[in-house]
Amino acid sequence: MGVVPARRHGGRRRAGLRGGAGRAIAAAGAGVAGGGRGSGALAITSGVGVVLGGLGVEAAFGYPDRVFQLAGHPVTWIGALISRLDRALNRATLAPGRRRLNGMLAMALLVLASVAPAALAQGAARAWLPGPLALAVLAVLAGTLIAQRSLWTHVRAVADALDGTDGAAGMGAAAGGVRLAAGRAAVARIVGRDVAGLDEAGVVRAAIESLAENFSDAVVAPALWGVAAGLPGLVFYKAVNTADSMVGHRTARHEAFGWAAARLDDAINLPASRLAALWIVLAAALHRLGGGACSPGEAARAAWRDAGGHRSPNAGWPEAAMAGALGLRLAGPRAYAGVRVADPWMGRGRAEAGVADLRRALGVYRTACVVQAAAVAGLLLG
Repeated sequence: MGVVPARRHGGRRRAGLRGGAGRAIAAAGAGVAGGGRGSGALAITSGVGVVLGGLGVEAAFGYPDRVFQLAGHPVTWIGALISRLDRALNRATLAPGRRRLNGMLAMALLVLASVAPAALAQGAARAWLPGPLALAVLAVLAGTLIAQRSLWTHVRAVADALDGTDGAAGMGAAAGGVRLAAGRAAVARIVGRDVAGLDEAGVVRAAIESLAENFSDAVVAPALWGVAAGLPGLVFYKAVNTADSMVGHRTARHEAFGWAAARLDDAINLPASRLAALWIVLAAALHRLGGGACSPGEAARAAWRDAGGHRSPNAGWPEAAMAGALGLRLAGPRAYAGVRVADPWMGRGRAEAGVADLRRALGVYRTACVVQAAAVAGLLLG
């Protein structure tokens, strides 16, 4: 908005604004290319600093419901753009080859439209704000793209529903049925499988699988890309991941158009999924040291042995690690849209999981989040 007054007040002011914009763009470029190394604002607002701040802000406050009601969420904004691209470029009358090319074009446009504003915002904060204030602003923005607290809240709601902590049911067999129905409803918010036929063990396994997989997708991966490229890296990851969740499906409409989104999402999640498994193994070791019933050795063995059998090239790593840590079997046969899928099991423990196992999984998850934050802090101090 400052460009209009500059034109009204003559060349000297206009030149000054161009210089400020140039500094913002240069700062954005320095942050993406070099991680913000240097002194002053660039050092404190490096990708590592922004991610560490974002992890702290999100863990403490999450994403306030009031803000969501008033302005939505960055993921919903990205999703709206994906929907528009899908409608414009994925017409049913086009040949599959053309739809695949259009899917590639859509991903390029999505990344450009998402990352460019993030890079400019990061550059402006670094160029025009004092270091601590720039860090605070960027940390708040980064926190909107990480989902530690949100994931914890949604999975804990499943446990609370199943054991009646949420107050939805009383005692007795009838109350048990109410609790199971409430547990199915809660887990349906975080999984894509059919939940109507799940018993309590099935609900618990589904919740733990979602916890483990989304630890990688919604916590570790955005943090990793943020460390690599600051706020633009976070936004890049969320844009691709959101596109995969919306169009990266093997359906008649999206088999061709969503190919690029699915392949790119697999590629950018490859390092994070392995890192997520490592964080879970380390978290299990800390629980074991504290007397908890966790096995870091079996977590590592299960990840190494079973992850490759998963239908996803990435989800098997955190799921198998969590299964091994808890002494459970996860994944395995389940149903999607009425179709039975005979997937292999992750882990060699018991399939009969209970609410206590889900709460143990939440404990391992929380510790794994702390392990990751400590690792990021170590990078900043190093």
